[in-house]
Formats: sequence, structure tokens, C-alpha cells
Amino acid sequence: MRVIMEPSLADRTTIRLGGKAIAELTVENYDDLKILPERCRELGGKPFVLGRGSNILAAGHDLPLILIRLNLKPKLGVYARSGDKIYLRASAQIPFAHVLRYCLANGLSGLEGLVGIPGQIGGLTAMNAGSFGAETGALLHSVLVWSDRGLNLIYQKDIIREYRRLKFGDLPGSPIVLESIFTLTASLKSVILKRANLNFLEKKSRQPIVSLSAGCAFKNPPGLAAGKILDMAGFRGKERGGMAFSSQHANFLVNLGNGSPEAAFDLLAEARETALRKFGIRLEPEVRILS
Repeated sequence: MRVIMEPSLADRTTIRLGGKAIAELTVENYDDLKILPERCRELGGKPFVLGRGSNILAAGHDLPLILIRLNLKPKLGVYARSGDKIYLRASAQIPFAHVLRYCLANGLSGLEGLVGIPGQIGGLTAMNAGSFGAETGALLHSVLVWSDRGLNLIYQKDIIREYRRLKFGDLPGSPIVLESIFTLTASLKSVILKRANLNFLEKKSRQPIVSLSAGCAFKNPPGLAAGKILDMAGFRGKERGGMAFSSQHANFLVNLGNGSPEAAFDLLAEARETALRKFGIRLEPEVRILS
């Protein structure tokens, strides 16, 4: 297990904001997983699994966290076939873009709706990422996780899908996703590529996917779009202290290059207060807040 003391969240998140955690532990084998609880107790912090750092907004002060990074032997490939179903296994630490490229090269369809999501497989799985009608949880055959009960293979029937969150049966706490197995189908490479390209161009035209951003700031209320609510509330393009709600899509909070966590939290708070005052709508954060 590799240890880094006082790692910077600003260096490890896609929005480039945040103070220092207590330590970062990199898990390199299953024996490391077994001693994680003890190491976290020794270091005196709460474990937090970190992949590429998307969907995270961290406060600027020192945080009582132990960052957990996975560096197990990576696995990516077809796990099994059954009729027209093809089961693809991918390790948690593999970037989703790599998995999508594998699917395109091998004629595997199902994941192309998620094109443009910047995270790793573990994060996409844990947060039930979705776009263009595709949702991670709906595509899962099973998930290998580590919890206080050791290794557990959780099948689709025991996975509880919620908005931007999955629950893995009755396992306590927040199990660590190690591998995901997706149920895909075969298709022509040209068809998958065309669909992925169209989805990417559509997303690029509407979302600031090349900006320093954590992704969507707020969850969509039932039957509504958070971006539309923020638009009507006058927050599209609104700036403060080097942070802004994107002029492309009002529900994306972006770092203009010199932003601060304080400015980010102020903008989020003002947006929530305004949406509640003007429309009676309570916006709930989709971005994971570490404070």
C-alpha cells in the first residue's frame, strides 16, 4: 500500500478546488483492502474513495479524510456470452473513455449513451451515471465490491437503483466498487461509432465538457430540469470570485481558472435560495460536497 501524506484535493479533482486531506492510500492488492480500516483508524480520518475526481466539490480547508485510490491489476474484456448478451468486465480504476473505446473496437453496444462522462468505471457505477437514456445501473449484470463483510459479488436483482446512486443489497456503509460487469449486445462497429459521435457532439454543444467542472451542480427535481430552473432564475453565466455557472448549461459550475471553494459554495447557496424564493423549488446538490 502506497501512502502520500497531506494530498491536495485541488490537484485531484476535475474542478481543481479543495484543501488537503490527511493522507492518500493506494490499494495495490486484496491484502491492502483487508488492512484499510486499521490504517484509516491509525491516521484518524474517514475513508473516501477517489477516482478521477469528477462530481466532487471540496472545501478549501484541511479535510479529515483518507483518500482511497485503487491500483489493482486492471481487467477489461468480455467475461462471458449468453445468447445475444455479452458480458463485459471492467475494473473500477479504468477510465470510462478506455472502456468505450474497447466497446467500439469490438462491436459491443450499450454504453455509447454515456459518452463524454469523464470518470472511471468505479465512479460511474457508484453514482449510477446516466445520459442520453442510458443509465449505468440498468446496464449492470453484477458488481464486485469490498465492504466490512469482505468481497461481495452483487447481482442486478440485488442492486437498488436511485437517482445518481446505487445501493448494493444490504451491505452497510459505502462499499468500494472493484469491478463492474455490464450486459451489452453485439452491433456493427460503424453503427456504434455513429451513435457515440452523435451523442458526443450533442453533449459538446450543450455542456462545458472541456471546462474545469465537477459536472452537474444540482439534481433534476422530479419532472423538471435543474438547468432550466437556474436559467429562469438568472444564473446562466453568473460569475463570482473566478467561479461561474456555465453560459452553455446553467447547471454546470465551472472554475474559470482562478476560482476558490468559497466562491463556489457562495454561488451554490445563492442559487438554491433564489430557486426556493422564486419558484418554491428546493434544489439538491448532485455534486458530492466534501466540507
